[in-house]
Amino acid sequence: MLKVHAKKALGQHFLRDLSVAQQIAESLAFQQDKMPVLEVGPGMGVLTQFLLQNPRIELTAIEIDRESVDYLKVNFPQLHLIQGDFLRLDLNLLYPEGEFCVIGNYPYNISSQIFFKVLQYKDRIPCCSGMIQKEVAERLAAKPGNKQYGILSVLMQAWYDIEYLFTVQPYVFDPPPKVKSAVVRFTRNRRQQLDCDEEMFKKVVKTAFNQRRKQMRNSLMPLLGKGNPLLETDIFRLRPEQLSVEQFIQLTQSVETYCNVSPP
Repeated sequence: MLKVHAKKALGQHFLRDLSVAQQIAESLAFQQDKMPVLEVGPGMGVLTQFLLQNPRIELTAIEIDRESVDYLKVNFPQLHLIQGDFLRLDLNLLYPEGEFCVIGNYPYNISSQIFFKVLQYKDRIPCCSGMIQKEVAERLAAKPGNKQYGILSVLMQAWYDIEYLFTVQPYVFDPPPKVKSAVVRFTRNRRQQLDCDEEMFKKVVKTAFNQRRKQMRNSLMPLLGKGNPLLETDIFRLRPEQLSVEQFIQLTQSVETYCNVSPP
């Protein structure tokens, strides 16, 4: 019988607990009667089997590991399977039109990159859910004022409502990871635009959190120039972790007004 060997370079930890896999499969939330769903990194198919049982899901899976692909072809011949790298995949070619969801037991070493890619397709992905490292899940769901609130929190929460659903212990994996895991769900919010330049918004957020212990007037001085009167306004006396998404949008609007540097 075929067996897949976990590869450290791919961040593979195979989930063994079927009840957890079923809960992850049920975490997707969408309104349509039928929804295309892309599973990232199915591995040995413990999550895949429950997704295939859902008549409302039209499932496609993408797997980078050749050994896993061979296993899946034997055990799930009905599965629409792509061998490849999700981070390199052109989702517009896979889904030329309409909405689709993303789900997975995501490799911990690239989970942030996966979510930033989801952001690129935010107007077409109404829901994304799955399992990641607990620390990253807490960072994603963190609110202003929390020490875990950071770049990932702001950029994702600008477009998605993020729910920390439940914690998963290491012993339900083979091999067990050294950290706890968690299941999260992103649901697209109603925001259609940021009311500021999106690239400048990203630049302001990243610049601010790169010196998160400093007040905004110090961390954003390189963007605005020393002595800029804007730096003396109240919002610039706050530290980045104190600002909500809406305040970061307002801040970006102010920076755009005074900044002579064109957005990249």
